[in-house]
Amino acid sequence: MKYLIALLGLAIVLGLAWVASSDRKKIKFKPVALMIVIQIALTFLLLNTKFGLILITAIADGFGKLLEYANEGIMFVFGGLANDGQAPFFLNVLLPIVFISALIGIFQYFKILPFVMKGIGFVLSKVNGMGKLESYNAVASAIVGQSEVFITVKKQLGQLTSQRLYTLCASAMSTVSMSIVGAYMTMIEPKYVVTAIVINLFGGFIIASIINPYTVSDEEDILVIQEEEKQSFFEMLGEYIMDGFKVAIIVGAMLIGFVALIAAVNNIFDMVFGITFQGILGYIFAPFAFIMGVPMNEAVAAGGIMATKLVTNEFVAMMDLANVADTFSERTLGIISVFLVSFANFSSIGIIAGAVKGLHEKQGNVVARFGLKLLYGATLVSILSAIIVSIVL
Repeated sequence: MKYLIALLGLAIVLGLAWVASSDRKKIKFKPVALMIVIQIALTFLLLNTKFGLILITAIADGFGKLLEYANEGIMFVFGGLANDGQAPFFLNVLLPIVFISALIGIFQYFKILPFVMKGIGFVLSKVNGMGKLESYNAVASAIVGQSEVFITVKKQLGQLTSQRLYTLCASAMSTVSMSIVGAYMTMIEPKYVVTAIVINLFGGFIIASIINPYTVSDEEDILVIQEEEKQSFFEMLGEYIMDGFKVAIIVGAMLIGFVALIAAVNNIFDMVFGITFQGILGYIFAPFAFIMGVPMNEAVAAGGIMATKLVTNEFVAMMDLANVADTFSERTLGIISVFLVSFANFSSIGIIAGAVKGLHEKQGNVVARFGLKLLYGATLVSILSAIIVSIVL
């Protein structure tokens, strides 16, 4: 039965992408089919094999160690702020971003990350039927973040067509930044975080290939990566540490605002209609939860968490999931966890459009115009990834 539901889900997701396609005649179905097969194979490898277990355990342990190191610095500054046995969200989940951001800066400085990003991007370009720039950008988005990635391709922004620009922005919204992966792993199971990151890379290309099909000529397919301004090691380190702290503060501020707003709106809806706002959204998104493989008796609750992620952000939704995790089956937890690991929400439209506009005003306006279509595609990527995972769970 789960395979029939998965096939139905795949047909619906690909159909919804086809309906929104800008040029259906140019869709390349062979790369799409190949990438779906690769997604299923990688998901099986990561979640259902001994090798996958060893790999994910190693990654989780690695991030666990990083969080331990980060905690040394946090306790030095904030030690004694929390009572024994308490685990403040800001200290335990958000502040480690500062340390991981510093590590990313070090790997960037010594040219390790650019080498990895170009290498993986080159391999991806042989599979996805798109250009080297699009493939590099998808990998870079998953490492340096959805706004910072555009700095690395600054030289080419002005020459990009709106179609190529859409693909770059879709990749940025469909992935997550490596600097906050450790934070995710404190809230949901690491194996689902790792799996989502891997298959979202291909999912972004699958949906973009259908919604936004085009062909890149060899003359256009030139990858020019913007070199960072030459800094001393400690200048760079200080900059990345401050950037990490800014991200932690921004995420914290967003959480305060969104969680408080949802609590207020839920209370108003409950008093007026006898059902919370999230409850209503749960019914709206329940059909999508069902085609993702969530059982009907859990679909409404799962749909509410999915909707929360869309209208707020993934952190708020992960907190909600943690609060009701014991009411879900292990299969549902895995499916919803994978769905949550992306930047597909309304606030990301402003973040990405603002990042591009800061580098090239005209192209930033182009991004703003297709913002809703961008979110539509990125949400389909999250649903597609969840369906793929439901096949092997």
